Amino acid sequence: MSSSTLFVLLSAMASTVLASPTRLSMAPASYQHEHTVGAAYFMTNEPTGNYLVSSTIASDGKLALYEAIHTGGVGAHGLPAPPGMDPLFSQGSIGVSSAKRFVANVNSGSNTVSVFGLDSFNPARLVPIGKPVSSGGEFPTSLAINKAGTRVCAVNAGKVNGVSCYEFDNFFGLKPIKNSIRSLGLNQTTPATGPPNTPSQIIFSQNEKQLIVSVKAGYLAVWDVNSDGSLSKTFKTVSGGVLPFSLNHIPGKNALLASDPGVGYDIFDLDAPKTRAAGVSTPIPNQGANCWSVYSKESKNFYIIDVGKSVLTEVTVNSSLNSSIVKQYNVAPDGPLDSDVATVGKKDFIYSLSANVTGLAVYAVNGVGKASVYQRLDVAGPAKAAKLPINHTNIQGLATFIAI
Repeated sequence: MSSSTLFVLLSAMASTVLASPTRLSMAPASYQHEHTVGAAYFMTNEPTGNYLVSSTIASDGKLALYEAIHTGGVGAHGLPAPPGMDPLFSQGSIGVSSAKRFVANVNSGSNTVSVFGLDSFNPARLVPIGKPVSSGGEFPTSLAINKAGTRVCAVNAGKVNGVSCYEFDNFFGLKPIKNSIRSLGLNQTTPATGPPNTPSQIIFSQNEKQLIVSVKAGYLAVWDVNSDGSLSKTFKTVSGGVLPFSLNHIPGKNALLASDPGVGYDIFDLDAPKTRAAGVSTPIPNQGANCWSVYSKESKNFYIIDVGKSVLTEVTVNSSLNSSIVKQYNVAPDGPLDSDVATVGKKDFIYSLSANVTGLAVYAVNGVGKASVYQRLDVAGPAKAAKLPINHTNIQGLATFIAI
């Protein structure tokens, strides 16, 4: 028996301690998954019940809806009303571990985090592992998973805000790590009021010795990570930007690119001497809301995502951390939010949640300056047929898994 098959069996055993989760088919009648090489996931984030919606990724990079599974929690939408798109003011509300083959997500309305194992034959089929666990605060919005898949950390954006970390267990799911609940000290509400003055994304540093949170108040919060997973009692502040949002590592550098709806994007040099500013901002012309970003190994460039203008901005960063805009792509009417890059074969695809049209989009990278719309997939129609409650102002998160 393969280790991945054993993992799914153990996950299924663990899930028997819970009531069977509601599972709704989203696949068309003619659906077959023989050519599935991976999967993509987003969540409905509905206050009446949060569902993870999965789609298969085929060998040609295209998506096919598969199913929706209840997470065991409920979603929420940040304030003020009336609600707009980007309900959690965040990137990374769903995380995937390729090493341990699991998906984790936040349940912002119930202050919990859920974990699901991936079926060995079809990663779009999810198996709950253990019970949802407390997020260690209120209104959790983003997750970070280490490379080995042994640790997960969450950031909370509500009245009780800050970070908390967990060990991942194949049978029980997430177990809190001692001395890992740390406060951000933000004056906030539950649900959070924003987007300004809220945390956006939590990530590990490239060497995983630090935990980093972008805060939309012009800084990054950085904790040291001890060998046992516990965190330093206080965080270091790295100033820069106006509203630093998403975080992407810059390959080969101890540096980050952050989208920034207050200006365009920021580059944070975490090795910058005290005599030089760590954060340098660059404007994007005519921006609406540049809140998300991804990196492509194929083009070696970043793609910054503007939901307000339905525009992707391709940015190149050189070894000196100087940057420039390569090209902008109009992808109206998508209204892209959370996105992820997956390599299928030797090609990179950007998988994106399209809030304007309650759907998904796939953009082919095609090398430098050549990105194009590759596929658009309706979600609203199949959701209605499956009786899945969904609202384009609540949907959030996008993560992918590719079998290696």
